[in-house]
Amino acid sequence: MIFKTTPAPRRQLRRVRTTTALRPLRHRLDPARVEEIPFRAADGVRLGLTRVDPGESGRPAVLLLHGHTASADMFLLPETRNLVDSLLDDGYEPWLLDWRGSCRLPYNETGQRYTYDDVALYDIPAAVSHIRERIADRPLFVVAHCIGSLTLSLSMTAGLVPGLAGVVSQGVFLTPKLAGRTSLRMSVAGELLKSRIDHIPVDIRKVGLWSKYTPLFALASRKASCPDPTCQMLHNSAWGSGASLFVHENLSEATHDRLAELLGPAPLWILPHLRRIELARSVVRWHDTDGRYRSLPRNALDAADRIDTPVLLLAGSENGLWLDSQKLCHEVLAHRRPQLDVRYTEIPGYGHLDTFLGRGAALDVFGHILDFLGERR
Repeated sequence: MIFKTTPAPRRQLRRVRTTTALRPLRHRLDPARVEEIPFRAADGVRLGLTRVDPGESGRPAVLLLHGHTASADMFLLPETRNLVDSLLDDGYEPWLLDWRGSCRLPYNETGQRYTYDDVALYDIPAAVSHIRERIADRPLFVVAHCIGSLTLSLSMTAGLVPGLAGVVSQGVFLTPKLAGRTSLRMSVAGELLKSRIDHIPVDIRKVGLWSKYTPLFALASRKASCPDPTCQMLHNSAWGSGASLFVHENLSEATHDRLAELLGPAPLWILPHLRRIELARSVVRWHDTDGRYRSLPRNALDAADRIDTPVLLLAGSENGLWLDSQKLCHEVLAHRRPQLDVRYTEIPGYGHLDTFLGRGAALDVFGHILDFLGERR
């Protein structure tokens, strides 16, 4: 007797996004006002550049730079009053750059690897140049968050983005400072994991419960007060570093439920550059022998006298990732470069990401930004 057997179903491979097409932005603006601009950096990498039409000409422009693994979405939250809303109401023309570390792009998971040198040399200067072609002699400000701010400092001290009307730096600028535990975890975990994985995801639904990432999610869940695995990975662990990215109570329920969309996987191959930066307590160039990066200073802090614009250093008092990096930066610059126009403002009760994602950020944070821009427009 011949028995027929039903073949086991083939296991579906996890879909990994390899196209450079940008994931659509989520916002509540009239779509006709949102101009997505085809845009590539000077080295050919496709990026995202978005202009929000303010409805009238002649306004000062503001370029918004997100942090690593975030995206322009962080400035456009439809569930709350966001920074773009505030800028439009206060008479500005917002521009949003999705640089190569954006989760709207696939480069953190697949594609050509990069360092922060590439962002400083190619992405930010190209965006500034394009915007200036469009706005002519109107003022151009920059509001930058986290690694977007750190790489901007490298561009500024290289003289690649001269003549900005003003810069708001949130979280970290020229003097990165991590907690000892975070620095140690980054060093040890980077060495132990680099042969097995090349990025740390934040959404367990995409990788499955039983995967090579499961121990990382389990580690992130230790002593966590929130049952959501993505929140545990970000709030309780910051991609396994042991740091915290926001004050939990400052997020609305809608924003909390979107964390896996707002923040993507963190690439482990960027850690050597980040470790070098943190150990130096300054933004330092990674590429020392490649002539393409010669225009970037070896140490941005040593070249801080090239900063030719007023800077507002902004930070939450409860920043669990970069600690008091901004306060340290203000003190160092006041001592070493007293001629620079640099001020420091601390936001009580805020962490890192919630300075932009928090449900009360429009009341507690954005006013400081608008006041600073308004003094210089």
